[in-house]
Amino acid sequence: MFTGIVQTQGKVTQIQHQGQTLRLTITAPTIVTPDLKLGDSIAVNGACLTATTLTDSTFTVDVMPESVRRTNLGQLHPGQAVNLERALAANGRLDGHFVLGHVDYLSQLKRRQVDQNAIKLWFSLPAAYQALVVEKGSVAVDGVSLTVVAVTATSFEIDLIPHSRLITTLGALKIGAAVNIETDILGKYLAKQTQVEGK
Repeated sequence: MFTGIVQTQGKVTQIQHQGQTLRLTITAPTIVTPDLKLGDSIAVNGACLTATTLTDSTFTVDVMPESVRRTNLGQLHPGQAVNLERALAANGRLDGHFVLGHVDYLSQLKRRQVDQNAIKLWFSLPAAYQALVVEKGSVAVDGVSLTVVAVTATSFEIDLIPHSRLITTLGALKIGAAVNIETDILGKYLAKQTQVEGK
């Protein structure tokens, strides 16, 4: 489990394509610390992945076909920056919201606008996820915990403060960029319960 509070940006240094799977090697000295062990979970652009190889400054993860299909990991290229967060420790502070690292869908940046010290970003929202994204609720965009500012029939808006633009990759997004979206787990359970009770 994660919080959506990105710890650092890493750099993709190697990509190995193996059929419909990937093996990614990412350089991130502040993530690869002595307490990082093989088998530990790391969120890469919001997708929960397992560290399978470690060096002094890099870690390697295997990406299965489902994750390649559902996320933007298959679109990465060497040298590209990614958002990184290690799994939440049991005694850790929950500053964002509960993020599982299970990406729901691949969205696109539709619009961006400067609003004084903030940047407004609008992302596409498919009808299937409309009920799970609510105004003033939480959403994870490429692993970043954010507050939903507004929702329309086909999109939702989040606003980035200067700190978020500096720490994460979101401030550099171009129109049309693909991002990983994870909706709030609480909304998923409520929607499922409503569906079951309605039968």
